[in-house]
Amino acid sequence: MVRPGGRSARVQASVHAAVRELAAEVGRDAMTVPLIAQRAGVTPSTIYRRWGDLQELLSDVAVERLRPDSVPTDHGDLRSDLAAWAEQFFDEMSSPTGRAYIRDALLGDPDGGNPARCSAYAAEQIGVMLTRAAERDEEAPAVETVIDGVVAPLMYRILFRPHGLDAGYARRIVAAVLGSTDS
Repeated sequence: MVRPGGRSARVQASVHAAVRELAAEVGRDAMTVPLIAQRAGVTPSTIYRRWGDLQELLSDVAVERLRPDSVPTDHGDLRSDLAAWAEQFFDEMSSPTGRAYIRDALLGDPDGGNPARCSAYAAEQIGVMLTRAAERDEEAPAVETVIDGVVAPLMYRILFRPHGLDAGYARRIVAAVLGSTDS
């Protein structure tokens, strides 16, 4: 997604900041469009015009917060890179905040674009690690193989079967995917 520039970018940044601040101060359930607008220094109609309703705004903020801030750390080999990334992904997504962002990203998405955007973030991160592996002449699976073998089961377990889930699970599924590098 191309980030808007100028006034649009300033409005988006101030509204997103207001949502994050108010979520921390009063909680997500107490937020309203007028309260967010007041905090952001815009009119409620600006929010309704741009986002449609509160749930779509919360969804937009969630997707933006789920965007990685940096490239994955280079640990010297694909197995280490992917295991560290999967553990970090697990920690972030399984936290109460991460689960709330996932829920918001999915609930306020009338056109279905948010899952694709979030998936693209993960695929981009995985692509960086696989490119580094190729540059080191390591055998590596395809991006989709890692998505299917690491990201998909992590998300399923985080959302639907979190009991007993820990970072060790992330390491085990990485090992299973890398045990075979068939694409």
